[in-house]
Amino acid sequence: MPLTLSRPDLQRTAHFIAGEWQNLGPTFDVTDPATGAVIAQVPDGDSQAARAAVDAAHAAFPAWRKTPAKQRAQILKRWNDLVLAHQEDLGRLISREQGKPLAEGRGEVSYAASYIEWFAEEATRANGEVIPAPVPGRRMFALKEPVGVVAAITPWNFPAAMIARKIAPALAAGCTVVCKPAEDTPLTSLALVALAQEAGVPPGVLNIVTASRERTPEVVDAWLDDARVRKITFTGSTPVGKHLARRSADTLKKLSLELGGNAPFIVFEDADLEAAVEGLMAAKFRNGGQTCVCPNRVFVHAAVHDRFAALLVARVAALQVGPASDPASQIGPMINARAVEKIERHVQDAVARGAVVLTGGTRLPALGANYFAPTVLAGADATMACALEETFGPVAPLTRFSDEAEVIAQANDTPFGLAAYFYSRDVRRIWRLADALEAGIVGINEGALAAEAAPFGGVKDSGYGREGSVHGLDDYLHTKYVCQGQLD
Repeated sequence: MPLTLSRPDLQRTAHFIAGEWQNLGPTFDVTDPATGAVIAQVPDGDSQAARAAVDAAHAAFPAWRKTPAKQRAQILKRWNDLVLAHQEDLGRLISREQGKPLAEGRGEVSYAASYIEWFAEEATRANGEVIPAPVPGRRMFALKEPVGVVAAITPWNFPAAMIARKIAPALAAGCTVVCKPAEDTPLTSLALVALAQEAGVPPGVLNIVTASRERTPEVVDAWLDDARVRKITFTGSTPVGKHLARRSADTLKKLSLELGGNAPFIVFEDADLEAAVEGLMAAKFRNGGQTCVCPNRVFVHAAVHDRFAALLVARVAALQVGPASDPASQIGPMINARAVEKIERHVQDAVARGAVVLTGGTRLPALGANYFAPTVLAGADATMACALEETFGPVAPLTRFSDEAEVIAQANDTPFGLAAYFYSRDVRRIWRLADALEAGIVGINEGALAAEAAPFGGVKDSGYGREGSVHGLDDYLHTKYVCQGQLD
């Protein structure tokens, strides 16, 4: 099935600045990870394009912040309707440039739209407070105001959901936006911006600049140096997040950083093993393991380890690997050669240190250069690269444990703290673990965590700030205290 679009004009290949599509300067290739074929060429942005985007956003901010919240909400609702109306085209675009199976591409569009709808509704709820005055004749208020121009830097693994999760609350709050999508997957972001334009987002309120991996620092540094940019929102690696935090200090920008993870997945001896396997399949192998919250370390109690491993291997070995153009595909290609090389290195390191491959463990060159077989390892331990680094691929390393306190210590023995999962039917243990695990998100007998109504974010080296939920809107607002006296 060819992944063609019923609306070819949704495949945009230009910057969007001040309400105009602009082809400026050199270009770079966007490729299909399934075949390596070039899909499109988009502009390779530079500091000039980045500053032009800020100029437009800064000029548009005064009018947008004064636009009534209900009117902003109506624009966002129209955007949501357009996204859902073009779900099939957007899903195909995601699958072409990112590689995930088409069913997952369609699902991501629905997930992205849920954030647009949520923040359309939240736009009218940015309520302030009336504070009881300590003396007569005074009125005291806490007002919520938009922070200003927001720079959004989005990742490649969910090119629709991540841009929606950042742009929707910014626009709802009354902020204007400049955005730099991931170089691997700019086409989905550009299509969403085109639909936002159709929905009535005014010129300059939303701007997007594309750039290659090599030119991205030039674009982002221009925004970091610009005092008119008042907030950075970033999803990506911890080293880059720390760089953004350091560079934002000079202009004291507000930051939301959703960074790396090293999620533990714990299966206790009293767990429903079939449910635990299904939960791990959903959490680990969605998007080929290329998610920030996917389990990276799987701890299984010794009493149920072998049974759990057998159930898991049966499910993993049955996964259909192939391109998104094949409706039977359940796992697509990895995003690029660097990703496959890292996965292979992790598996080889684990085997060299004593792990055993129960299924998978190899590339799949007959399918293409970027395919890796879904893999289960037994005998993993804390010395292996797969326990110390985020694999970001379809590899589930199993580690035996026998003591609750021991596994809690192992789960927390990482600088990261984004997500954690565990399966148990002991209600007392459930609350002990929920309290003890050092993570911003905890799944209890559940492998699918994300929802637009829930706060998404981490602790420790996994960042700070929250996306989604009422807290997601607050990250684009600041509080102004107003005190009026002599009222008596």
